[in-house]
Amino acid sequence: MKRDQVLISDSSDKEDALEEEDEEEDDDDEEEEDDLEVKEENGVLVLKDANFDNFVADKDTVLLEFYAPWCGHCKQFAPEYEKIASTLKENDPPIPVAKIDATSESALASRFGVSGYPTLKILKKGQAVDYEGSRTQEEIVAKVKEISQPNWTPPPEVTLVLTKDNFDEVVNDADIILVEFYAPWCGHCKKLAPEYEKAAKELSKRSPPIPLAKVDATAETDLAKRFDVSGYPTLKIFRKGKPFDYNGPREKYGIIDYMIEQSGPPSKEIQALKQVQEFLKDGDDVIIIGVFKAESDPAYQQYQDAANNLREDYKFHHTFSTEIAKFLKVSPGKLVVMQPEKFQSKYEPRSNVLDIQGSTEGSAIKDHVLKHSLPLVGHRKTSNDAKRYTRRPLVVVYYSVDFGFDYRAATQFWRNKVLEVAKDFPEYTFAVADEDDFATEVKDLGLSESGEDVNAAILDESGRKFAMEPDEFDSDTLREFVTAFKKGKLKPVIKSQPVPKNNKGPVKVVVGKTFDSIVMDPKKDVLIEFYAPWCGHCKQLEPVYTALGKKYKSHKNLVIAKMDATANDVTNDRYKVEGFPTIYFAPSGDKKNPIKFEDGDRDLEHLSKFIEEHATKLSRTREEL
Repeated sequence: MKRDQVLISDSSDKEDALEEEDEEEDDDDEEEEDDLEVKEENGVLVLKDANFDNFVADKDTVLLEFYAPWCGHCKQFAPEYEKIASTLKENDPPIPVAKIDATSESALASRFGVSGYPTLKILKKGQAVDYEGSRTQEEIVAKVKEISQPNWTPPPEVTLVLTKDNFDEVVNDADIILVEFYAPWCGHCKKLAPEYEKAAKELSKRSPPIPLAKVDATAETDLAKRFDVSGYPTLKIFRKGKPFDYNGPREKYGIIDYMIEQSGPPSKEIQALKQVQEFLKDGDDVIIIGVFKAESDPAYQQYQDAANNLREDYKFHHTFSTEIAKFLKVSPGKLVVMQPEKFQSKYEPRSNVLDIQGSTEGSAIKDHVLKHSLPLVGHRKTSNDAKRYTRRPLVVVYYSVDFGFDYRAATQFWRNKVLEVAKDFPEYTFAVADEDDFATEVKDLGLSESGEDVNAAILDESGRKFAMEPDEFDSDTLREFVTAFKKGKLKPVIKSQPVPKNNKGPVKVVVGKTFDSIVMDPKKDVLIEFYAPWCGHCKQLEPVYTALGKKYKSHKNLVIAKMDATANDVTNDRYKVEGFPTIYFAPSGDKKNPIKFEDGDRDLEHLSKFIEEHATKLSRTREEL
């Protein structure tokens, strides 16, 4: 009897379990249906990452608006968009009108390259067409109806497609052309593509037009190799077949402005001696003048080519005037580089002259400009810091720097004391800087409360900073400070949060004081994320990055780490942080060559793949385990 009861009990348990499984499956199905359900708000459909593809799969035409809940323009546009939805609903056949919150549906926003709000796109058989007209009901409805016609085809691309068969013919013939070398799978290339095409359209309307072209570097491997293409996208400007690096923006208006500027001559002609005299008297930057007989002079063409390579960083001038040549004390075929009067000193030549001939290498002209572009003690400003003062070690003297008429004497008084020292250390760069312009840097050096009118610091090649102990400033104290640095007797100032007491989580926290001991540990592979607390992308990455840390926690020779780059110094200049988040892989044994994570989504799959590709210790650790 008991056995029968047991059997009945077993079978009823199984039935209960099956019922529970059925209920769970039903719940899953319901959840899936909920995810796929498309809700409507005031006649506008609400699409999400989960239901988008399912909804658009069988639709010929769909109007999409990507918006942000906090965006003022989006709120202003909302009533107009609802009217558009109502109008297109009455079309035959009806055309769906949808909106997507780009801040919560990040996968869709990324997929469609959304960078501003509101962004309107018309989806035609799954292909996105950018809407570029005004945000009025009449114009938007007309455009959507036009695209919804069965015989509508997208206009041909304005961007030229280059292959090995037509590359030389097109590029050699163009006065100026921008060429993008891309890979079809590259995320950055996909993001650039619509901006590049929009810029191509605008620039094609100019007189004369400035053409934009593209090369599939994965198919045209010989072209990619010929122009040293190692990453995607790589953009190059060609002038009559000669390549120059493109260092401009990567969005429509930035590309347009940059290319218009680049299409002009790299050097401006000076006809009057008065202009040169004004440069010397009132100038604030290096003066570069090529002196030639005429435009037909072969040396003049060499100078123009060299100027094209440096045109973003320096202003180039040229003259055919014998009067100016006489004033500069040179004959034609010379390049003169000199400083404005306020930066000249008895320790430096008044000008530096290079003889240019038709056979002179462009690199010789470039080297001459770069070598003499700074005076012995220049004026470091926030506007010229990134272009002029990149050489290290850099000795900076901070005080109230003002070269205006009323304050020039006081400014030069301190600058002259710096000159006395600078002349004896030619291997270092010296500059004066206004303490207010560099208030954050002075504070990070611990000098903002020094009590001294003049302070000094040295910034070295590896990103370290050294502050001079507060003292009454003169040539002798500065000389002692620079000499102590040269002998390696100074301790660097490191901006750092407190060292965490407990640092045993899946993601190790790095601060300024522990950067060298954790990230630069030669025995371990380290993946380091530099983030900012206010950065939205960083917050989005946090759960993924924590999951990554958990995934590799058992691998003793691999460290997953993060650092707040706004509160801590990165004490090695190989780890450049120019945006957030920035992720580097620092391989064991080769810490000076970190690998930056650039291509691919910042998800668990791509980050794991990145680690597996570059890890030097991973497989060995697995074997140990």
